[in-house]
Amino acid sequence: MTEIKVMIVDDHDMVRKGLKAYLATENDITVVGEASSGNDAVKLDGELKPEVILMDLIMENGDGIAATKKIMEKNPSRKIIILTSFYDDQQVFPAIEAGAMSYLLKTASADEIIQAIHKARAGTTVLDGKVARKLVSGMHREPQLFDQLTSREKDVLKLIAEGKSNAEIAETLFIGIKTVKTHVSSIFSKLDVADRTQAAVYAYQNHLFSEVNDDHSR
Repeated sequence: MTEIKVMIVDDHDMVRKGLKAYLATENDITVVGEASSGNDAVKLDGELKPEVILMDLIMENGDGIAATKKIMEKNPSRKIIILTSFYDDQQVFPAIEAGAMSYLLKTASADEIIQAIHKARAGTTVLDGKVARKLVSGMHREPQLFDQLTSREKDVLKLIAEGKSNAEIAETLFIGIKTVKTHVSSIFSKLDVADRTQAAVYAYQNHLFSEVNDDHSR
């Protein structure tokens, strides 16, 4: 497994240093750069080409939402994890719409952040519990869309919402990865969602989980 190249974007020097120290404990993660503003992040992204970006939201000289949108427009393969202290409507919804894959609060532990980075590489989403509930309350999709899913597709959707990769879903359900990919594509089409993050939110909305963890959902 190749190293995961990570860029840290935060306007607080101590936060960047702390995150870098945490990530240095992982043999398969390398911090390739740091940025103190959204504008600098956009510039460095083109130069450094990180695989995963830890993105703060409230910064001078370019906020995280604008930076996320610009980066994703130029490089849609980037995996952006929002790491912030804010989870109000003015931050959560625009960040997800801009293309962020995951959304964590700065109360997250080092292990939770590292896990989110590994899951980002696998294309899976991690949402803080408070953020998940915020997204659920703001989504208004027709309930009959959910009824279109087969029993197996509902199983796959639940595992997507748990942050499982296609390989992990295949192993859990004892089916092939190609079959998983077919189910995922069908789920996206039936629910009219664009990605795994939106699908995960839909799973919460339709109570595929008995409860959402108060700290972090995976």
